[in-house]
Amino acid sequence: MAGYNLEGIEAAPLKDDVDIVIPTIRSLDFLEQWRPFLQHYHLIIVQDGDPSIKIKVPEGYDYELYNRNDINRILGPRANCISYKDGGCRCFGFMVSKKKYIYTIDDDCFVAKDPSGKEINVIAQHIKNLETPSTPHYFNTLYDPFREGTDFVRGYPFSLREGVQTAISHGLWLNIPDYDAPTQLVKPRERNTRYVDAVMTIPKGVLYPMCGMNLAFNRELVGPAMYFGLMGEGQPISRYDDMWAGWAAKVVCDQLGFGVKTGMPYLWHSKASNPFVNLKKEHKGLHWQEDMVPFFQNLRLSKESDTAAKCYMEISKMTKEKLTKVDPYFEKLADAMVTWIEAWEELNPPVKNEASEELNPPVKKTQSDGEDVKAKG
Repeated sequence: MAGYNLEGIEAAPLKDDVDIVIPTIRSLDFLEQWRPFLQHYHLIIVQDGDPSIKIKVPEGYDYELYNRNDINRILGPRANCISYKDGGCRCFGFMVSKKKYIYTIDDDCFVAKDPSGKEINVIAQHIKNLETPSTPHYFNTLYDPFREGTDFVRGYPFSLREGVQTAISHGLWLNIPDYDAPTQLVKPRERNTRYVDAVMTIPKGVLYPMCGMNLAFNRELVGPAMYFGLMGEGQPISRYDDMWAGWAAKVVCDQLGFGVKTGMPYLWHSKASNPFVNLKKEHKGLHWQEDMVPFFQNLRLSKESDTAAKCYMEISKMTKEKLTKVDPYFEKLADAMVTWIEAWEELNPPVKNEASEELNPPVKKTQSDGEDVKAKG
């Protein structure tokens, strides 16, 4: 950290319990603006595309960098469950992390300001969301009752006021909204300028479109369910990896009694992707979502599915049974879901001897005088 003025940097909440996961195909210059908020945290960078391209990370960050060769080395034949040339590759970072919380962000996102002009500490807000209970069983009309200055309103049952553990915190975006290609084409100049000072729990039984560009979750509670489905090169669909993860993870949270929050924090989404390219990637998903969403809405998991991994295995079975009739792709996706859980459990065994070495220890890379230094752990 020498050479950098860190005066005024806010304390990093739970810095030893959070990993920042970033998928990328380019050097991470955007991290310079994030330095006051992210430099204290450990980064897991998942390089998509050509592994021979050197990714540059600003000096002073502690990070691990994985490319496709690393994924193949660590997962072996199971590497085929990780998307290629798609942002869904980020879920590999979820798998190799050992921290309680994950925050994942895209490399075209920057620090936003609240209406007072203060820069928003997204990590601090996400941690606050995750560390306070959710209320999925009964909607509070003043939104999050655990925020300072608010509470449960009259008529809210006292038996439900304890709330439940929060598993997912879904943040939002100023400037470029997360629109699909048809909406981008109809509203090419539309920008989100509305900052809504609110966090709310998504009710039990209600799905939502989860965007992966500003997202935090409790890895210990729902990590195995956060599989950003098999998409990208070689697959007939893309740009639905986070949607699939969001629908599945919400069903898992409902099954296990966890909560999901959406709203603050906001970040600044700087760049609109090409709507014509997006349409090519999305067009099957735009049709298939009319089957996928009802599929998840009508899922009923068995009592035996009492962990995130068991829930996800049951969802994979139902995916093969119910959605293969929509397109043969879903059989391949269902198989990839099983492979994902197998790989997750290999790298994250349920009972681990702390004295033993980790399976497939990651290659840790730091920068010193412009050279990569490799070390275990």
